[in-house]
Amino acid sequence: MQKKVIGRTDKIDFPKLNLFKIDAKIDTGAYTSAIHCSKIKEDNGILKCTFYSVGHPNFNGKEIVFENYTFTDVKSSNGFVENRYKIKTEVIFFNKTYKINLTLSTRAEMRFPVLIGRQFLKKKFMVDVDLIDLSYSKTVK
Repeated sequence: MQKKVIGRTDKIDFPKLNLFKIDAKIDTGAYTSAIHCSKIKEDNGILKCTFYSVGHPNFNGKEIVFENYTFTDVKSSNGFVENRYKIKTEVIFFNKTYKINLTLSTRAEMRFPVLIGRQFLKKKFMVDVDLIDLSYSKTVK
């Protein structure tokens, strides 16, 4: 399978989360992919998440409910290990829908609300750090 070239950043869609044109950083230094979640509430085996951020206008603030989720340990670049919720959803790159695992994180202070890591990128994409928005520029509008 030939890998598609992707740039260092892009705008992507998460149709099952009702999130569109979301700024994402493609990060080969990160193993897992992460998405900003402003509010997380777990109740009787149900996970309720609110995707909202003042700095990211395409985050709509709607609550999404997950019945299936897990936990995973994520090690940051400074060596700190954090146990995070992990969800499975879909993401669109180059007009193709892929399954993706996302950890839920507070990324409000970050420039990009989504981080795409190696676990998702492997066997699908090669990153050219000189380029941006390759997938978004090919999006059927």
